[in-house]
Amino acid sequence: MNSRRAFLVWGVAVLAYVLAVVQRSSLGVSGVDAQDRFAVSAAVLSTLAVVQIAVYAGLQIPVGIALDRVGPRRLVLLGAALLVAGQAVVAASPTIGPAIAGRVLVGAGDAMTFISVIRLVPMWFSGPILPQISQWTGNLGQVGQILSAFPFAVLLHTAGWSPAFGVAAAASAVGLVLAFVFVRNGPVPVRTDTIPLPHTWRGAFHTFGHALRRPGTQLGFWSHYVTQSSGTVFSLLWGVPMLRGLGYSPSEAAGFLTVIVVTGFVVGPVLGVLCARFPLRRSNLVLGIVVALAVVWTAVLVWPGQPPTWLLIVLVVVMGIGGPGSLIGFDFARSFNPVGSLGSANGVVNVGGFLAAFVMMFLIGTILDLASSASGQTVFAWTNFRLALTVQYVVVGIGVVMLLHARRRTRRVLHAQDGIRVGPLWVALVARLRKRSVQ
Repeated sequence: MNSRRAFLVWGVAVLAYVLAVVQRSSLGVSGVDAQDRFAVSAAVLSTLAVVQIAVYAGLQIPVGIALDRVGPRRLVLLGAALLVAGQAVVAASPTIGPAIAGRVLVGAGDAMTFISVIRLVPMWFSGPILPQISQWTGNLGQVGQILSAFPFAVLLHTAGWSPAFGVAAAASAVGLVLAFVFVRNGPVPVRTDTIPLPHTWRGAFHTFGHALRRPGTQLGFWSHYVTQSSGTVFSLLWGVPMLRGLGYSPSEAAGFLTVIVVTGFVVGPVLGVLCARFPLRRSNLVLGIVVALAVVWTAVLVWPGQPPTWLLIVLVVVMGIGGPGSLIGFDFARSFNPVGSLGSANGVVNVGGFLAAFVMMFLIGTILDLASSASGQTVFAWTNFRLALTVQYVVVGIGVVMLLHARRRTRRVLHAQDGIRVGPLWVALVARLRKRSVQ
């Protein structure tokens, strides 16, 4: 455990995840080009992303169950193969229909990659390094977003649609070969004796049922739901069109996306340390991120006229914090589930942010078309986006209510099992100050 081989296996698995993010986010930088290539409305364009994310979210639970049954290596390989096939189909698509089919394959391959890599981590690492490795997994994966924002975008605008997506497919093929050679399930077995289940698919489904009913798993789901969704909507589809509507060039829009990734690199390790040192205050970190997102989005949307560049930079910085913040959901899953059901628990958690994201993507596209028809302006005009982006408050607001409910249930379980009582943060701080004064 924590050996050189562990880091090699993890590094190659993370590379597979990086390439999956490249394929996932390639549509985000090509949204305007896709509308021109296929001559479709904003609502139909959103279908490309919505179908991909819907497939991704819908497969998380089946993939999680399969992880507990067969282990992560096979699913990393299958995911890479589907990504190659999907991007190849998109590259050759002359119309929107085949492109949607290709993005379905991309969503399926992407669905198998991240939670498989996260599932590998406790099989190869142990101890306090686990939250840090989990954070680095998520943050390093977002390098794929930079690769799609710059090299892929440059190739798209110079060589054209088919060569750009063809190169993306070839990159995933390289990742497939490397994963086949180096990635292995770890020394910790896929199943352990912590849950007395038979080594069958029926037992795997039984494991999933246990994981789903645990309040800690549900807390992880809603934590992921409220922190990741806004940045996912921005990065995967509507961010570049919004920035183009505000008058920014394609390269400037790509720069904003890069800020999101760089912020995650800086903040992710800090959140990992905080989660390790203050495990009973992780939900406060999640809620703090949600409040920051709400405040900054409100400032952007109510700003008279066009919001200034500095405010948009603040916005992407806060969304960049939301990315590593969503990984706290997986930390909840790890804390409240035995090793043998982590695949199922991680699958449940990973549905959260993407469920919220594809709902918001579709609603934003629909509202953009309606607003454009009513105002007579182009679809991507800022006034249309100002209205469409308000759907975030409803979708995320529901998630916050559910998160608070799951947190109360989780705290009751902690108190019943271990006698741990978790109250408001200010109470804990006062108790700590009193203890110091007595000493």
